[in-house]
Amino acid sequence: MAEAFQFELVSPERLLLSARVTDVTVPGSEGEFGVGAGHSPFLSTMRPGVVKALSEDGSKHEYFVRGGFADVSASGMTVLAEQAIPMADIDASYIAQQIQDASEDVADAKSEDARQAARLVLSQLTELQEAIKAS
Repeated sequence: MAEAFQFELVSPERLLLSARVTDVTVPGSEGEFGVGAGHSPFLSTMRPGVVKALSEDGSKHEYFVRGGFADVSASGMTVLAEQAIPMADIDASYIAQQIQDASEDVADAKSEDARQAARLVLSQLTELQEAIKAS
């Protein structure tokens, strides 16, 4: 059995999950990555996607996050999400609204850097929408 470590998922509104887990998968800005007990400390930004955690008791937790930071330390892992919603609460209309908002951000961007950043978010949300449809 895999060794467990402390994991917390926090949004600006509340603490969504505080549990002993054996594995966490995070949508990092440079790609998806997994963390287990004893992982080397590091800090990463996150892109929109799904954080998946497997509890010590075998229960699975999945949350849609829209950016934030993942902090891995000797004491465990903390995800500070800009926005986090349980996947069970996500439906097609929610993702469609997120995509519409991101499209408006692209159109409203004041600089090319801002436009490219908004396009990246839009692309990531579209990928997430396709992944949800396929599952």
